[in-house]
Amino acid sequence: MTQTIASLTADSLIANGITSLYCVPGVQNDHFFNALFDRQDQLKVIHTRHEQGAVYMALGAALATGQPQAFSIVPGPGFLNGCAALCTAYALNAPLFGVVGQIPSNAIGQGLGLLHEIENQLEIMSSLCKRADRIVDGELAQQQLADAWTDLRNGRPRPVGIEVPVDKWLVETTYDHTRLTVSSHSTPVDDEQINTATQLISDAKNPLIVVGSGAQAHSTDVCDLANTIGAGVMAFRNGHGVMDSREELSLPLPAGHRLWNECDLVIGFGTRLITQKNDWGIDENIKILHVDIDQTVLDKVIPATLGIHADLKDVLPKLLESLPDQPKRDSWRERITAEKSLFITEIASELKPQLEWLTAIRQALPDEGVFVDELTQIGYVSRFAFQSYRPRTFLSTGYQGTLGYGIPTALGAAHARADVPVVSIAGDGGAMFTIAELATAVHHNIPLNIVVMNDNAYGNVKGIQRDKYDARYIASDLTSPDFVKLAQSMGVTAERASTPDELKLKLVSAIANPGPNLIEVPVGEFPSPWKYILLPKVR
Repeated sequence: MTQTIASLTADSLIANGITSLYCVPGVQNDHFFNALFDRQDQLKVIHTRHEQGAVYMALGAALATGQPQAFSIVPGPGFLNGCAALCTAYALNAPLFGVVGQIPSNAIGQGLGLLHEIENQLEIMSSLCKRADRIVDGELAQQQLADAWTDLRNGRPRPVGIEVPVDKWLVETTYDHTRLTVSSHSTPVDDEQINTATQLISDAKNPLIVVGSGAQAHSTDVCDLANTIGAGVMAFRNGHGVMDSREELSLPLPAGHRLWNECDLVIGFGTRLITQKNDWGIDENIKILHVDIDQTVLDKVIPATLGIHADLKDVLPKLLESLPDQPKRDSWRERITAEKSLFITEIASELKPQLEWLTAIRQALPDEGVFVDELTQIGYVSRFAFQSYRPRTFLSTGYQGTLGYGIPTALGAAHARADVPVVSIAGDGGAMFTIAELATAVHHNIPLNIVVMNDNAYGNVKGIQRDKYDARYIASDLTSPDFVKLAQSMGVTAERASTPDELKLKLVSAIANPGPNLIEVPVGEFPSPWKYILLPKVR
């Protein structure tokens, strides 16, 4: 069989563990898809109804598994359609490999008005990816792909992308299948830094740990360290599940904020620590121990007292081995428990409507089930009140706050983790961004469970207008469809639930159904959660 850039690209994906390609095909990538036809036993093609759906599905699969995932879309408008998902993947440190088409190589930058032509596509991709490259030479193609995989697998995980002009797919090349796999490497750990870190920990009276997405693969070691030193463990969006929410030392973020004035050592694992440094405040009475694979985050806003540039898999075992006997921190543990209890009691009253719906979902969802939040009223509350029991079971947009990401991202998670139930929440506003992907769920028989909270409004916008602008409502009311009939028309099993108890029962039934399901929940106004999210500076 002739070896071409098209066959090399497909074989590179396969050699590096990609088993599903989330995609929308198109004319600039026809040669590539023809090469994929011969490899369907190794690489399954999952086509969506919109390019954003393809990239979001890859994102959800990556977040739910922690493993690289791939997508393929056409250039120009197809690529731009996927950019909201791509910038979300960048914010979430998701390891995505993008294969993007391009117009003929001799026409790039010429402004000829060819099909799907846009200016500076590669530059746009570079701004949304850790690495972006254009393949035009058969002799260089294998190295370019290897370089992309090297960047993807090493350092801070973020998307990488290649674009291939339509006239270059069939350029002949020569490659050895056994040399296509790219491995990761470790960043050496400085033993002196480990010694300094253990001293900082031993000297602290009131330590707190903050975890982000970089800690998801290191739950056991993080929890062992927290229990050894008596430190509360906080997560905002992407660190949920690193410590089981039911554990004594697991702290909802607002409860951690109430302890912030008393903390004398904050330890950041796989997080930028921006919320604590920038929003909550740092003074001379608190030290910062920060461990991250990305060296650039260690000194952002305020330099760490000790910044360790390394992988947590190399640092945490050394920390645990090197820690001397720790001082008694019983009173600090008691403060953590007390503040957590007070906070839970407070929101049980103030945010009762949202919590009742979240409790219904939590009770219906098994411990290992995956919950995918959205930019909706119960979604905001879920970020500090939903109980997460396992790593990678709470998926969020991170700092991008990407409205409409929920359904297709959850679809990717459900496809990649068909062994566990996945529940996606959405408001009627966000759901309509990507509702077409219900057809994708049916076509590929993906067992996703979607809960649409329908208030016929952009509920958060309307709530802010109510609370801050004397109910001067503008551009916030919506005319939404009957989501049950819409879902059923696409072949999705759909019902309506009017109470939390009814939602729980119907969600249990939906989870037992092997195909996609949707439950519409009519709702009214909710109390504002924002005082628990936009927390003030206290130091």
